[in-house]
Amino acid sequence: MILEPNRPIEQVHDLIISKIRNYFEGCHMSRAVVGLSGGIDSALVFPLACEALGVENVHGILMPSQYSTSHSIKDAEDLCRNLGASYDIVPIGDIYAGYMEKLGMWFEDGQWSVALENLQARIRGAILMTYSNRNSALVLNTSNKSELFMGYGTLYGDLSGAMMVIADLYKLQVYELARYINREREIIPESTLTKAPSAELRPDQKDTDSLPPYDVLDPILHALHEEGRSADEVIAAGADKDIVAKIVRLKGASAFKIMQIPPVLTVGDKPIVPPYKCI
Repeated sequence: MILEPNRPIEQVHDLIISKIRNYFEGCHMSRAVVGLSGGIDSALVFPLACEALGVENVHGILMPSQYSTSHSIKDAEDLCRNLGASYDIVPIGDIYAGYMEKLGMWFEDGQWSVALENLQARIRGAILMTYSNRNSALVLNTSNKSELFMGYGTLYGDLSGAMMVIADLYKLQVYELARYINREREIIPESTLTKAPSAELRPDQKDTDSLPPYDVLDPILHALHEEGRSADEVIAAGADKDIVAKIVRLKGASAFKIMQIPPVLTVGDKPIVPPYKCI
């Protein structure tokens, strides 16, 4: 996939670093905090922040729940160790249980609900904001463009932050930039790069439970947004009709979230938000 306007990956990397620095200077801030899940998105944002601000100014917070896998926790810890960065582990299982004790009357049917997933994301958002307030550190958001278009994020939870570092990168581009970060040595653990993406908000969850595979999703989103093609044109070019219909439906349903997200760091010509919300 090509980044608009056809920038080589090293230029994308340097542009992100420069814009993070400029943003923090403009805010008269020097410290950042990133929620680390062991997934690829936070694993990319963290070293970018460390390079832009200095590793001593960036702190990671791991917030595992009962649904977090041991390998994800290890991947997040290995990332911090590879960078020599500070981090804390704040398990959210007991906090989540406390909420459920008070809110259980809303879930008496025993059925799993997206509200239960969103609650976990909002607990994590509150923890990050508490650290931010206590330590004068800006929260860096880790959402990517593919997930934002599909509404795959929680308002006031994982969509919180002072700036969205990779919100102008599709998921496949996230992997490309992550590989570039590892060009000289392993910073992002290889297992983070190769495992199936998952929000880990319920047992055995995978992104593909609710989204098309990213190698299918991203080219369609790119055609619809960057290239300005209609759904009919994308289908005529060979895309599956049902998948395109699902993408168009989810894209429309997510518009209310996109209107509320933090400022987006842009690397291309067609960001997901209007110009006044771009960095």
